Amino acid sequence: MDEFGPIIGIALVLVLAYLVLSVFRVIKEYERIVVLQLGKFKSVRGPGFTIVLPVLEQAVKVDLREKFLDIPAQTAITKDNASINIDFLVYYRITDPSRAVLKVEDVERASANIATTTLRAVIGDIELDDVLSKREQINDVLRVKLDEATERWGLKVTSVEIREIEPPRDILDAMNRQMSAERDRRANVTRAEGEREAAIARAEGEKRAAVLEAEGQREADIAKAEGARQSQLLRAQGYAAALKAIYAEAKSIDERTMALQYMNMLQEVGRSSSTKFVLPMELTSMVQSFISTAGLAAGAQMNGNNGNHQPAAPEVKELER
Repeated sequence: MDEFGPIIGIALVLVLAYLVLSVFRVIKEYERIVVLQLGKFKSVRGPGFTIVLPVLEQAVKVDLREKFLDIPAQTAITKDNASINIDFLVYYRITDPSRAVLKVEDVERASANIATTTLRAVIGDIELDDVLSKREQINDVLRVKLDEATERWGLKVTSVEIREIEPPRDILDAMNRQMSAERDRRANVTRAEGEREAAIARAEGEKRAAVLEAEGQREADIAKAEGARQSQLLRAQGYAAALKAIYAEAKSIDERTMALQYMNMLQEVGRSSSTKFVLPMELTSMVQSFISTAGLAAGAQMNGNNGNHQPAAPEVKELER
């Protein structure tokens, strides 16, 4: 009996350790345990120190942290009958541990299966172009639908992210050709826009230059006309001043002085070698002046020679008349 004493002691220690580990548990902050007593739901415990009675109670641990499901590539058919492959991620967290344990056998696998079926349903209502260009909207639609489907399991879908969309090879080639054509079109449009803007800039420059040239020519013409007007005004003022001076000087000139001037002029003209006939405009008045002058001279001479000769007086009076 003494020989089996150490073996029995070790066995008792192991049993005691098993009982301690089975009964006393420490639940972490992000964990909960769903306790079933004799197969029936009893409570959700944690975090902290808790006791689970062996045999009578069964504990299922649930992680409350946010996790993600990596959904492998799924084949889906769009509304316009294009077959595409899509893989995406589903982010979720457990909000009700009791329902996550009691309402579904494996909440993660069930969520992954319902995610694939929901994806096919959503893609089937969208055309290929929209699938390729509206990822954010598809993510939102998938999140809402998955959240509605998994709410009964105590699971909250927080986000859905499509990672890759792979269209068929022929559609991919057509898209590449379309992209090349679109790039060529944009390049042509950009080149045409540049040429148009350059032409507009050149036309604006030419118009501005023409306007400036016209303004310069107009200012030059105005300056020239102003100079001509000032010159004519000065000439007219000088001519008027000259006439005024002549008129002032002419007031003191009598007929005899003018007659002497005419005679001097006739002498000057007569000295030239050419033959000329000069008929002054004042010929009549000049003749009258000459006759008067000659008559006076003859009368004076006759009075000197004949003394008081009476017959000469009537002749002189006639000449005066």
